Formats: sequence, structure tokens, C-alpha cells
Amino acid sequence: MTATTLEGSTPLPARAPRPERARDRQVSVYAELSQQVKDAGLLNRRRPYYVVSIALTVAAFAGVWVAIVALGDSWWQLGLAVVFSLVCTQFGFLGHDTAHRQAFGSHRANEWNARVLSCGFAGIGYGWWMQKHNRHHNAPNQMGKDPDIESAVLAFTPDDAEDRMSGLRGWWTRHQGWAFFPLLCFEGAALHANSLATLAREKTMPHRRLEIAIIAARLGLFVAAVFLIMPPLLAVAFILVQQAVFGLLLGGSFAPNHKGMPIVPKNAKVDFLRRQVLMSRNIKGGRVTDFMMGGLNYQIEHHLFPSMPRPNLKKVQPMVRAHCAQHGISYTETSLVGSYRIVVQYLNRVGLGERDPFVCPLTASIRN
Repeated sequence: MTATTLEGSTPLPARAPRPERARDRQVSVYAELSQQVKDAGLLNRRRPYYVVSIALTVAAFAGVWVAIVALGDSWWQLGLAVVFSLVCTQFGFLGHDTAHRQAFGSHRANEWNARVLSCGFAGIGYGWWMQKHNRHHNAPNQMGKDPDIESAVLAFTPDDAEDRMSGLRGWWTRHQGWAFFPLLCFEGAALHANSLATLAREKTMPHRRLEIAIIAARLGLFVAAVFLIMPPLLAVAFILVQQAVFGLLLGGSFAPNHKGMPIVPKNAKVDFLRRQVLMSRNIKGGRVTDFMMGGLNYQIEHHLFPSMPRPNLKKVQPMVRAHCAQHGISYTETSLVGSYRIVVQYLNRVGLGERDPFVCPLTASIRN
């Protein structure tokens, strides 16, 4: 570059280009990937896919109830309780997708579909879930910011475990990993209860009275119908099986994605790409895994592009994996069984007081 000079004056030195700051470089790394994804059309809404999926799931919901009525007083109803749990889980996934605006072109259409699917079919509050889930997406696995690692029952961080080491609570914490799967059986009931409790408490939450009415009607009609169709003992068994399997299916889909991945200190600053990739774990599998986990097995891709329709997550995976490899960012993927093993081992090691329960790739990756 040649500096401009005035006649008779000393030439001005050319200004050296400003070195690229690390933060700018990190932002540009995500922007580059985001542009590739947009150019591939993978962020476009998939309305036909979701219309068909919702219609089929509603039909399955109705079909299960027809079968329940037809079967009547039979212990084979417990098999239908499992099927009903699977259908309710699919409604939870569809509510999740529409809440992320993956299905329809307008915010209003996505919001009201999510509210009806979540409250009316799954019995989970849309307003409560959005409030909690948005915080999780903004700061996955970050202490003091991610509500998914805040629990009165399990200690997800060494600091939490340190405060729970005395008496019976200490014994529980030291063995908490083995309690993980039994606790998942209560996840469905906890989702129902937390939804209603939060809606009752948060007076400013939009449409809270409507959501309370829908959830109460959904849960109340479910219990009433079961007791009308079945004798009391069978009805109680049906409800217990349905709730336990519902919790296992939903909780078993959520937990493998982040539990046992690096925990971020409260005040740490991490760029968006690394914040989402390094704290997330993908689950290997085929179509059955995709269906049973509602696409959450592509957790890294979902966190990078929350509004991307579920069927596109598999398509974008090779792009994300290659981009991470190019920039030296760890991309974690394992089997479902392997992920459960990691979660149990992590919880037990935290419970035993280990200060460094995993080898954390976070610091090294940020410095690259």
C-alpha cells in the first residue's frame, strides 16, 4: 500500500493492518458455517413434514384410546400404557420442534401449535418449558445459568457435591449415579408438577390461565377415563406404568446430550460455536434412534441451529463435523449405551468428590 503525501512533506508511513482479534476470529468461524448452511437451504421450514407428523401422532393417540376402551378389564392394558407413553413422548418432541419455530412460517402458528401439543397432549406447560429451555440453550452446562444442571436430587458439579457430603444425603450423593435411571421414572410426573407450579406462581407468564386449564383438563380427563374403563387396581397400575415409561423415554432422550460433558464456570466467556459444540454430545444410530429421541441425538447440530427442522439435522451433520475438524474443535459422538455409561460414571465420580471428573477440552480449544 502506498501512503498519500503532500508536496514537500515527509511521506506518511503506511498504516499496518490491525491484527484480527481472537474474539473476531471465533465469531467468523461460526458465521462461515452458518452461511454454508443457509446456502444449502437447510434452515427452510418443513411445513409438510410437520403437518403429516402431527396428524399421524394425533391419529395414534386416538387409536390407542380406542384400543384401551376395546380391551377393557385386562392386564394387557399395561402394554397399551407403554404405547400411550411413546405417543405422549412424540407429542413432547413435536412441541419442542414447534416451540423452536421449525415447522411453520409465522411465530404465531409455531407458538400455538407448540402450546396445544405440549399442554393438551403431553401435559407439559409451554410457557414454563420455554422459559427454562431458552436459558439452557443460551448457556449449556454453565454454572449458575443452565437450569438443567441445577437439581435438589442430583449433584452435577463438584461444588454441589461438596455441600452434600454429610449424613444420609452424603451417602446418596456418593451413589447417585446408580439412582439415575430409577429417578428417570419420575421425570414425567415432575414435568407435569413443575409446569403447573410455575404457571401458578408466575403471574406475568402469557396465557398462564389457559395453559393451567388445558394441562389440568388433560391430566384430569386421563385419570378419570382410566378409572372409568378399568377396575381400580388395574387403573392405578396403568397410570404408574404410563408415567414411569413416559419419564424414561423423555429423560432418557435429554440426559445423554449434555450430562458428563464439560461444566463451564459461571463467569467464563466462550464464543457461540464452542459453547454449543464442546458442551454437547451426539448419539450414533439410525432411523429408530432418530425417532425414539425426536432428533435430539443430533444435539450439536440442534444447538448450533435451533430453528433447523428435525429432518435436516442429519443432513447438516457432515458439514458441522468437517467444520469442527477444520478448526480443531472437539466433536463428541458416541452410542446410546455408551452415553448412559458416561453419565452414570460421571455422576458417581462427582458424588465421590472428584474435582476434575473429566478431561476437559474447553480451555485448549478456546486458545486455538
